[in-house]
Amino acid sequence: MVKAVVVREPGAGPEVLDVTLPPVGPSDVRVRITAAGVCHSDLSMVDGTLSPQYPFVPGHEASGIVAETGAEVTHVRPGDRVVLNWAAACRECWFCRAGEPWLCAAIEGVTTLPRGELGGEQLHVVLGVGGFAEETVLPGKSVVPLPDGVPLDLAALMGCAVLTGIGAVRNTAKVRSGQSVLVLGLGGIGLCAVLGAKLAGASPIIAVDVSPEKEELARAAGATHFLLSDGKLARQVRGLTEGRGADHAFECVGAATTIRAAWNSVRRGGHCTVVGVGRRDQEVVFNPLEIFHFARTLTSTVYGASDPDRDIPLLAEEVRSGALDLETLVTHRISLDEVPEAFARMRAGQGARSLIMIGA
Repeated sequence: MVKAVVVREPGAGPEVLDVTLPPVGPSDVRVRITAAGVCHSDLSMVDGTLSPQYPFVPGHEASGIVAETGAEVTHVRPGDRVVLNWAAACRECWFCRAGEPWLCAAIEGVTTLPRGELGGEQLHVVLGVGGFAEETVLPGKSVVPLPDGVPLDLAALMGCAVLTGIGAVRNTAKVRSGQSVLVLGLGGIGLCAVLGAKLAGASPIIAVDVSPEKEELARAAGATHFLLSDGKLARQVRGLTEGRGADHAFECVGAATTIRAAWNSVRRGGHCTVVGVGRRDQEVVFNPLEIFHFARTLTSTVYGASDPDRDIPLLAEEVRSGALDLETLVTHRISLDEVPEAFARMRAGQGARSLIMIGA
């Protein structure tokens, strides 16, 4: 048995319980978790915004050390440091063969998967990972070797926030040096989008949030300007971009109002990228004339259009060189018992990433 954070039923809070892991199959690995980031997607599972199966173990952004491998696993071995990949592509479906593994048909719509037991009852894990635990068993393709020179605890953030936020800038929007960037919503992923804009050489980098407390975090990540979100946002952004509006806007909230605000703030011919995961009961309205007149592009990004097998080694090199400072994303280091408090901070819009220190 291992200790894990478990949500037993709808409306119940997370609690630390003893769970039983499944045996390691021929293509599986068992990983001792070192650290796990608390992501908004986990909160969406706990709050019921997404539809998990109960009981479940949250956590999909994690790193650790391989403890055991199945006979068919050859790319890692016991003792290797790894980042867990919640979107492990099948490499066989149409999307994978088309070079878009982040849209893999095998992972589309997955929220929780059965894996392990809780008191004789089937236990599920979020996105096939269940990282809020001392250990987890998952398919070998769901772990990516971590290059040397990257702190193992901070590497957990590469499992979701860093790939999504930086990937949105780098892979989806393809921001170029000197272009102006606007980021709305400064949670972990939004701050990673700011980091990505800095890596791309964007200028100015305008960070926006409803909380003035986020200004220090935004500037530490590379923002050149900070604005509080209000009805004057588009006008303020134009004032910082020679009257045009931003070349690129990244909406990292997932709400109709902020999507619309991001769209309104980009220039004619500009690009608006939706990174946040929104609710299905909200709608964003555009009229045909503005679509024609502004010639803007509106798109979304799934997982930052990232391929972890390709992108994690690239990000690791930027960490080693000092170009990418992951420490700026962490405002709290906590234990498994403190996960409820981390979710409360997230609901209140406080801080950036809470990093659960499990086996460090």
